[in-house]
Formats: sequence, C-alpha cells, structure tokens
Amino acid sequence: MATIERYDTQSGRRYMVRYRKPDHKQTMKRGFRTKRDAEAFAATVEVQKLTGDYIAPALGRITVDELAPDWLARKEADLKASSYKPVERAWYNHVKPTWGHKQIVDINLNDVETWIADMGRTHTADDGTVTKKGSGASVTLRAYGILAGILDAAVKARRLRVNPARTPENLPRKKPKPRTYLTHTQVEQLAAEAKYPTLVRLLAYTGLRWGEAIGLRVKDLDLPRKRITVVENAVQVDQKTIVGSPKNDDGRQIAIAEFLVFDLRGQIDGKRPDDLVFGDTDGGYLKRSVSRSGWFEGAVERSGVPRVTVHDLRHTAASLAISAGVNVKALQRMLGHSSAAMTLDTYADLFDDDLDAVGVALDHARSQAGVFKTCSSVEQTSERDQRKTS
Repeated sequence: MATIERYDTQSGRRYMVRYRKPDHKQTMKRGFRTKRDAEAFAATVEVQKLTGDYIAPALGRITVDELAPDWLARKEADLKASSYKPVERAWYNHVKPTWGHKQIVDINLNDVETWIADMGRTHTADDGTVTKKGSGASVTLRAYGILAGILDAAVKARRLRVNPARTPENLPRKKPKPRTYLTHTQVEQLAAEAKYPTLVRLLAYTGLRWGEAIGLRVKDLDLPRKRITVVENAVQVDQKTIVGSPKNDDGRQIAIAEFLVFDLRGQIDGKRPDDLVFGDTDGGYLKRSVSRSGWFEGAVERSGVPRVTVHDLRHTAASLAISAGVNVKALQRMLGHSSAAMTLDTYADLFDDDLDAVGVALDHARSQAGVFKTCSSVEQTSERDQRKTS
C-alpha cells in the first residue's frame, strides 16, 4: 500500500506519496500541498494498479519532438507523396514550434484549444501591419490532427493513459468552396484558345484528375471500344513529378464520347504504345499551369469563360454528365469515387433539379391514377349533404 510522508521546504509544508509500481519497484511522487491531495493520488494509483491502467509518470516525460519522427515515418509509408508533403509542412510550421519541446504529460486540453484559436487569429501590429495571417480551416485541422495523432500513438505505447488533446470544442469547420461549372459551349470556347485543346476536352468530359490525364500512355487507350484505362497518377511535388497509382489505389475504365475518339486518334498519331498521350516537347510529363501567364490561365482569359481552374473541369464533367441523365453509380465509377454516397455528397447541389422532377413526376402519377377526380367527387357529395341538412 502507498504511504504518505510530510516534509518541509522553503515554500512551506509539503507531502509525498511512496508506492510500489506493478513491477514491485518503489517510487515516489512529491510536491502535494495538502494531505488530502496526497491521499487522493495514492488511492488513484492503487485503483489503476488493480485495473491495469497504471502508467509510470516517467514514461510521460518524453517530448513531442522525440515521438514525432516515428509517427511521421509511419505517415510517409502510408500516404502518397502528394498527401504526405502537406503533413510534413504542417508539422514544421505549426506543430513543432509550439509543442516540440513539451513533455506529453504536461499537455492539457485548455492549452490545445488556445493554440487552435491562435492559429486562426490574424495578428496585427499597432501600426496596422499584419504580423501573422490566420491559418485557414484546412491548415488548422491538419496541424491539430498531427498533434492528436502523435498523442494517440503515445496512448497506444502506454506512455499516457488518455489523449489530453481529445476533443477540443473550437475546431473550425471547412467551408466548401463555390464551384464553377462550364457549359458545353464554354468548354469549346476554352479548348479553342488552349495550347492543348484535346486535353481540355478530355478533362471536361471524362472527369479525369490532372495527374491521371497527364499520366495516360498510348497503350491505355482502346479507341475502337471507346475506353480509357486509368492506371497511373503523375503528381507534382516540389517541382518533381512522382508517378503512382490513382487516388484510392484503384484503376478504372472510362467510356469516352465519339468526338473524343477522333481527337485522341489525332493526338497519338505516330506515337509508340509507351509514349505519353500528353507529353511535353521532350516527351516528359506536362507541368501543371499555375501562374497567370500559364497556358491554361491564358486560355481562360482569352476565351472569356468564367474563371476556372484545371480541377474545375472535373466538376464540369460531373455537371455535364448529370444533366445528360447519367445515373449516380455510373458517375461514381467515372470519377473514381470510393462510393456513390461520396458522389452524392460532393455534388449534392447538382441534383437540385431532380427535386423538381420528383414533384412533377408525382403530380403526373397522381393524375394518371384518377385520384384528383375521386377526391373532387367526394368533396362535391359532402357539400350536397351539408346543404340538405341545413
């Protein structure tokens, strides 16, 4: 059993608890201001030993900096390079400066909530100069996820009994960005001004991601069957193109329209099976256009269409497919989503017109069933009965 001893310091009387750990080695905890606090700690330790929840305090005296490398290494192994890079940046820019030197046993939820609030706050000097711009919801959530993930790992390793960062009340919510959908006419106007018109049409009518489109090789096209097989995704990370599997690690086949077959046949004329369909002048992967002077942004400016990004063409493909009557399951396969529910959640705004169609269809069905006439005749009979009574 634990014992409590009194001792004196320059600051006054204090109490310490001597107890044995589950391995029967003796240890102590000092610094309790009252005997009641010492007794409460002693009782808690004995209960934790009986339930198997006891964790030696010394195991929590490791810093976040010391735990982070192993956690980051596991993330790097699990994630694609394009997904891991933002995690690594968030660690160095937002998590390490605040928490790296902290012992995990000293972290508490109140400090975590203060940190979250501070990340989203814009700091302004007395002269009105912005000294620190607040982070957006995505950055804040990513940074918090890293800290919470490292502490989750500490719980699994039995360095902590519970994660002190779970769960803050002030996590920001990500607000979906408004999307711009182009019409058939606008897609053609954009393609006509673009350096790679076939690529623009392909993105706008198949929903391919940029990396999937520039990773296509001639052998991935089966033009007689009007099919494209997506097997590679070429992602640009820090000016370097990294080739891997498509998102969700699933390859897929996409049906293409007849006019795209004609365009693609001209695009691959004279190329070998392993050549890229949309390679640069040296046969390498195309770089994504990101500046206002880039080929895509220039085409948007010249064509006069609403301001869109390359990724907006994927949204346009979904819009055009839905307006053409493509069912949700087929659209899910086309876009490479993991489920039809994800497709519905992502493009719920595009199905608003379907609500009107439901109302019209039900009204038509009711009329066809003769319910309206039946109800009218019942109402007329009721009125006649009321007149007779009066």
